[in-house]
Amino acid sequence: MKTKSLNLFIEINSFDFIFVVVERIDDNYSKIIFKENIPIQGIEDNLIIDHNLILKIFKEKIYSLEQNLDFIFKEAIIIIDNFNYSLISFSGFKKLNGSQLLKENITYILNFLKSQINEIENRKTILHIFNTKFTLDDKEMVNLPIGLFGNFYCHELSFFLLDNNDYHNLKKVLRDCNLKIKKIISKNFVEGVTLIKSDSKLNNLFKIEISEDYSKVIFIENSSLKYIQDFKFGSNLIINDISKVTGLNIDLIKNILINSDFSEKNLEELVEKNFFKNNNYRKISKKLIIDVAKARIEELSEIILFKNINTKFFLEKKIPIFLKLNDSLILQKFINPFKLFFSYKDDYSLNVIDNDEIENFYNNANDIVQFGWKKEAVPIILEKRSILARLFSFLFD
Repeated sequence: MKTKSLNLFIEINSFDFIFVVVERIDDNYSKIIFKENIPIQGIEDNLIIDHNLILKIFKEKIYSLEQNLDFIFKEAIIIIDNFNYSLISFSGFKKLNGSQLLKENITYILNFLKSQINEIENRKTILHIFNTKFTLDDKEMVNLPIGLFGNFYCHELSFFLLDNNDYHNLKKVLRDCNLKIKKIISKNFVEGVTLIKSDSKLNNLFKIEISEDYSKVIFIENSSLKYIQDFKFGSNLIINDISKVTGLNIDLIKNILINSDFSEKNLEELVEKNFFKNNNYRKISKKLIIDVAKARIEELSEIILFKNINTKFFLEKKIPIFLKLNDSLILQKFINPFKLFFSYKDDYSLNVIDNDEIENFYNNANDIVQFGWKKEAVPIILEKRSILARLFSFLFD
């Protein structure tokens, strides 16, 4: 009888625990055979505050899965989209003075950069290390230029770090469920990989995600996760602005947006009286509502990306922008202003992401676990004594 090849994924985000089981059929194909969202409990402000509550949820769900699938899980892959993570880029250098770049030169740079990270961020655990950039004599190289001659070599790495307490708390929850952590993966990393694998020519991109009360931007450079920034605001700002300007309550605004026609030919019309059943009628033009929304959307595009001091340097390359709107009402009514302002009035290539990408996301996460990623320099969750050995083996063998 053929043994099942099942991987258990547990995604932890700001709203849910998501339990997913992926079955690998062969080296080229895997499929999701189970997925369930459970409202998050025991975590507040990105911190585990109730170990026993989380443990109870995990144990019950894992036991149920094992019974239904007739399979005993020994390990799990954790996908995180919260907790206290950080992303740091470091560069190391070697003066060659016309000599050949050797493997030993790069080994020294990598060893030095990792030691610097461990010293500076001694309260954090390294989850991912990415080979972001190789530059020889100011020329960016696609691959490691070992054996080439030059005067000056620069090697940039990006380190994705998780707070030690969060790492050990996650490890303890899994251990108490009789599971080992196989890997901890950044959700932002998997999202970037998913987009890159959708287009063979894509290596650099921004991904912007806007939900009702939070937003985030990630930057992928040379197929490596380079930058992440979270914002504690989202599309609710648009509705709130409309409410303030018109004097109408939030529920009434949403009802109007859902049930009234805001097509271009109807913008000069007033909002219909039938919406004001329990409210005093006010003469409010549909154009006013659209104009208020446009102003806020333009401001969001500037704060998140175009006038963000943290992304200013990355924008110089004018790379593609991928936009995901998780608020269905906002997506339906204001997609055109989003397209206009998040492409900086057509200066940048903008792609609106279809929210139906679950299958690709977890299949790509499964591929990362099984086969690694071309720009990731070290597998996730290794003992400290073996990190360097595995890193150099990955790079040079």
